[in-house]
Amino acid sequence: MVYFINDIITGALIGLLYALVAMGFVVIYRASKVFNFAQGELVIIGGFIVWFTTMQVGLSLWLSIPLSLVLAGLVGYAIERIFLTKLIGESVFSMVMVTVGLLILLRGLVLLLFGPAVRPFPIIFPLKPLFLGDMLIPMNLLIGGIITVVAAVGLSWFFNRTRSGLRMTAVAEDHVVASSMGISVKGSIAFAWILGSILSTIGAMIFLSGKSLTFLASDIGFAALPVALFAGLESIGGLILAGVIIGVAQSLTTNYLDPMIGGSLGSVVPYIIMLAILLVRPTGLFGWRTIERV
Repeated sequence: MVYFINDIITGALIGLLYALVAMGFVVIYRASKVFNFAQGELVIIGGFIVWFTTMQVGLSLWLSIPLSLVLAGLVGYAIERIFLTKLIGESVFSMVMVTVGLLILLRGLVLLLFGPAVRPFPIIFPLKPLFLGDMLIPMNLLIGGIITVVAAVGLSWFFNRTRSGLRMTAVAEDHVVASSMGISVKGSIAFAWILGSILSTIGAMIFLSGKSLTFLASDIGFAALPVALFAGLESIGGLILAGVIIGVAQSLTTNYLDPMIGGSLGSVVPYIIMLAILLVRPTGLFGWRTIERV
């Protein structure tokens, strides 16, 4: 029974990590109505920035972490300025296809600049797990879960209670109308990409702390995809519940069903849950339903 509870707790914390990465999807979508398929690549770029400032430049964590977050924000700003600012007012399909191209481009740039070699990632969070009786809880996931909850509460307040957040939501609804109301469309979308890049870098630090860094770590973006679609692309608070449900389901399936069937059902379960929810509610569990007059 202890192992079962431990698996549930660990699965929930992994799900919260997915939720943090999925926040990047939601923040960018809520400000631009664009689904960023390159979110996983933003995670790995953030990871390489942290690795470079810490392991190569030799800065202490107290300096390298804030510097890395600033540099990641600049990367997000540069991506928006170079690739997306000229598409304002164009179809959503055009902007989505740009993010698909970004996925390929950013992965290629990472390979070009850093190569496929595996590198040790700096230890940001304690390696020693937290002991609760016979249960072992990884400290990086525990601290990451707390960060995810705090970030979700803060971003929900920002989007729902502040003028800037409401302006970003208006921009996502219609670029032309938002611009006619005096809202800076370019500024709102740029800020969303900066915020999305910073969230991705925080997710990279939690995910990679004390582990190995390689370009394949960007696959966490696809792992977080079911959480974003399950919760609904407009819901930040819903990511917490969606992440916990998917993380626990994946953990229990991996630890109990996979050994019985000799397969890898655990890696597929999140997508099965996502598809089941989308069949019943296409906008996701907490997504907004759009009512259009004909």
